[in-house]
Amino acid sequence: MQFLWKYIDDLVGKGLEWVEITQLLYYASARLVPLALPISILLSSIITFGNLAEKYELVALKSAGISFRKAMSTLLFFVVMIGLLSFLFSNYYMPYANLKAGTLLYDIRKQKPALNIKTGMFYNGLEGFSIKIDKKNDNGIDLEGIMIYDHNNNSGNNKVIVAKKGSMYLSENEQYFIISLQDGHSYYETDISTKKNNNRPHQRVAFKKNILRFDLSGFGMKRSNDQLYRNHYAMLNNHQLLKSIDSLRNKIGDKATKTIEQLNKNLGADSSLSKKTYSDLKELSIVQERKKYINAINLTRSNKAFIENTNRDKEYREKLIAKHLVEWHRKWSLAFACIVMFLIGAPLGAIIRKGGFGMPVVVSIFLFILYHVIYMTGEKMVKEGELLAVEGMWIANITFLPIGIWLTYKASKESSLLDWSYSYDRIKKIFIKQSTS
Repeated sequence: MQFLWKYIDDLVGKGLEWVEITQLLYYASARLVPLALPISILLSSIITFGNLAEKYELVALKSAGISFRKAMSTLLFFVVMIGLLSFLFSNYYMPYANLKAGTLLYDIRKQKPALNIKTGMFYNGLEGFSIKIDKKNDNGIDLEGIMIYDHNNNSGNNKVIVAKKGSMYLSENEQYFIISLQDGHSYYETDISTKKNNNRPHQRVAFKKNILRFDLSGFGMKRSNDQLYRNHYAMLNNHQLLKSIDSLRNKIGDKATKTIEQLNKNLGADSSLSKKTYSDLKELSIVQERKKYINAINLTRSNKAFIENTNRDKEYREKLIAKHLVEWHRKWSLAFACIVMFLIGAPLGAIIRKGGFGMPVVVSIFLFILYHVIYMTGEKMVKEGELLAVEGMWIANITFLPIGIWLTYKASKESSLLDWSYSYDRIKKIFIKQSTS
C-alpha cells in the first residue's frame, strides 16, 4: 500500500495493462520479503509457544526431561536456516527484482497519459495541440462542438480550428489518432511581426471536411535497457557493493591527490611576487604592482572555488559510500533479525501463555513497530553521516538481542515476566560476598 500511494500519480491515467501492473507489484514486493520474515517468525513463535504453554504441553515436555532451551534448539536451527535463505534472497534475487522494478517504473513515468478527451475540458495530452469538445456521444466516436488550438509554432493561439461536429478513432495499425472534422473553419494569423495599430493579418478558411492525424508513438510504453541502471547500489549484491565502495574510495583519493598537485602548481606559478625583495618591489611601477596583486587575488579566489568543488565532490561520494554500506549491512542485519525475533517470540509466548491471534498479534505488532522505528532511525543517521554503518544498521538487533536472551532465561526458569525476585536474590548474594571478603 505504501508503494501504491507513493507512485499513484505516476500510474493513474496511463492506460496500463494488468500484466504491467502485476509485474510492477511483483518486483516491488520483493524488497518487503526480508522485512516480512522477522515479523512472521515473531508472530508464529509467540502463537506456537503460547499454545504449548496454554495447553500445558511445555510442562509435559519438562516432566519428560526436555528443558525449554532444548525444546527451542531444533526450531532455532530451523530459524537460522530461514535467516540464511533470507540473506541469499536479499543478496541474489532482490537486486534483480529492484533492477526490473526500477526500469519498469521509469518507463511508466516516461509514458504519456492515456488518450481520454472529456467534454467541456481542454485536453493537452497530444504534444503541440489543445483540444476541447462540447459533447461526446455514447458511442465515444461522434463529437460536437470541436475546438483545436495548434501551438506547434510556439507563437500563442494564432492557429485555431473550429468544427460543428466530427468523429475520432484510431487507425487500423493503432499508430495514429484521427479526428475527422465536418462543417468548420480554420483561423490562421499569417505574420504576427507585421501587426500595426492592433491590426492582425490573418486568413480564414472554411471546409466541409478536414482530417487530422496525430502520431501515437509516444503513448506506447518503450522498455529501457536494464544495463542503464545496473550500477545503482540497490541493484548490486554484496560482492559488487564492496567493489563499488573500493572504486568510490579510490576516486576520492585520486581527486585529493590531483587537488593537492593543482594547488601546488597554482601557488608555485604565482610565487614570483612573494620572492621579490623590498627594493625590487619599490622599483615596480604602480600599474605593474597593482596587476600583480589583482592576479594574486584572482588566483586565491580560483583556488578557493577549486577546493570547495573538491569538498562537494568528496561529500557526495562519501554519502554514496554510506548508501552502499547501508545496502551491504541491510542484507545481513535483516537475516539476523529472524534469529533475534525468534529469541523474543518463543519465550514470550511461553510466559504469557496465550495462543491464537489475539494477544500474540498485538504483542508482535508492538514489538516489531518498535524494532522497525529503531532500525529506520539508525539507517537514516548512517545516510546523514551521524553514525557508522555498522552502528546504525545493527543498533536494532543490538537493542533487542539482550531482551531475547533475558526472556529466554526467564522462560527457562518459569518465572513471571515481572518477577524480579530471583535476579534480586542473585545480586544480593554477590554484594554480600563482596562485603564479607
